[in-house]
Amino acid sequence: MDAALGLLVTHRITGLPVVDAGGRVVGVVSDFDLLALDSGAGAPAPGAGGGVFPAPGADWASFLASREAAAKAVATTVADVMTNRPVVVSGTESLAAAARTLMATRVGRLPVVDGDGRLIGLFSRSDVIRAAYEARREQQQIEEEG
Repeated sequence: MDAALGLLVTHRITGLPVVDAGGRVVGVVSDFDLLALDSGAGAPAPGAGGGVFPAPGADWASFLASREAAAKAVATTVADVMTNRPVVVSGTESLAAAARTLMATRVGRLPVVDGDGRLIGLFSRSDVIRAAYEARREQQQIEEEG
C-alpha cells in the first residue's frame, strides 16, 4: 500500500493501473481508493447499527457506496481497494474514441492495452485537456498567420 501511495506522490498522479505477473491489467487504484484508508479504519458498515439495510431516509446507491468505502477503510493491500475489471482502451483506438470513452465512463484514466490485454500506456483526462489546448493554440496560430 505504501508503495502505491509513494508512486502517486512522487509522480504527482491520481491513479495507477494494477497488472498481473503477465502484464495484463486487472485493476486500477486511484487516489480516492487510497483515501478510504484514512477515512475511519475499523468503522462499522453503514446502515441501522451496521446492518444489512440502509438507515431510514438513505437511498440504496449511497448506502452501497458507503459500505464499499467502509470495506476499503480496513484494507491492507492494493488489491483490496482497487477497482476490479476496469474499463480499458486498445492501443489502436483513435484519440477521439478514447476521449469519448473516458468522458462517458467518468473515470480519471483508462489503461491502454495491446491485443492480449497487456498494459502499454495510460490515457487520462489531462491528456484530453492537453490535446484540446494544443489544438486551440494551433488554430489560433493559423488564424493569426492567415
